[in-house]
Amino acid sequence: MKKSKLIALLGVSLVALLALAVTSIGSAAPAKNQATIKVALVTDIGGLDDKSFNMLANQGLKQAIKDLGVQGRVFISKSNADYVPNLSTAARQKYDLVIAVGFLMADAISAAAKSFPATNFAIIDYPWVALKGKPKNVRGLIFAEEEAGCLVGTAAATVSKTGTIGSVGGLKIPPVDAFIAGYQYCGKKVNPKLKALNGYSQDFVDQAKCKEQAFNQIAKGADVMFQVAGGCGLGVLSAAKEKGKWGIGVDADQWYIGPHILTSAQKKVNVSVYSTAQMVQDGTFKGGTDSVFNVKNNGVGYGKLSTKAPKSLKALLEKTVAEIKAGKLGKIPRTVK
Repeated sequence: MKKSKLIALLGVSLVALLALAVTSIGSAAPAKNQATIKVALVTDIGGLDDKSFNMLANQGLKQAIKDLGVQGRVFISKSNADYVPNLSTAARQKYDLVIAVGFLMADAISAAAKSFPATNFAIIDYPWVALKGKPKNVRGLIFAEEEAGCLVGTAAATVSKTGTIGSVGGLKIPPVDAFIAGYQYCGKKVNPKLKALNGYSQDFVDQAKCKEQAFNQIAKGADVMFQVAGGCGLGVLSAAKEKGKWGIGVDADQWYIGPHILTSAQKKVNVSVYSTAQMVQDGTFKGGTDSVFNVKNNGVGYGKLSTKAPKSLKALLEKTVAEIKAGKLGKIPRTVK
């Protein structure tokens, strides 16, 4: 199947799943008689120092170790070639749950799940229905990124003085585009004349590539820059600071980078890891389906607001949260035009 057709299929699959499935992500304390389980995380090439996606997954594992008493280990992938070996090693070492951190690991987890049918696997950012062979021992952990994008797009359009906002994605894949599509859609709800620039670095690691993209958009008038590129995206936020513009973080709450961070589009990967470990521990884990994390179940949202943000912004964003929950903003898109 051609890449373009695959991505289109994934977009449709995600929309359908997000419309139909809502999974509880509560974190009630486990019963004392629950057995200790072993949980493995396999990172993508962004590594644990990305201050974003992989870092959040590790936070979820650490919380599960602390609260649930699980045993945990992180397998670091330095290249795509490490995915299958890392997943397979964790399965051979009898981990009760092996989690692939990221969309790019779909083929790898399909292969590993076929080789180790008795192992419970999960993959972040990829719906089960789109996996090769649809392995019954894999659970997809997917997010309504467009809802988080909507929230930060509302914020961006509200503070923009030029009427132009920008965004930089890593790769043009469904989870990235969903953030950007929501950002643009709700930004234009605030200001119908808003100009929304967008580009891709083709990288999730090299900050210089993202910084160059951001500088180009700022030169074209963007005064708010949204990063959707993991560790690479830190270059976007650095460019915004250098040019005196607003920056918007992604996945983790990146407020700590500085007061120029207006807010962040939060994707609570840590919650997905924790809740999935809890499922395995209490015996409710089921493969062949997905957990869906959205605004309604607090799986996505927005982060802290800059101390320099307008005082009225908090109330506006809470109103937007309520509108998303009530379905009053229409069908927020997941694809970038």
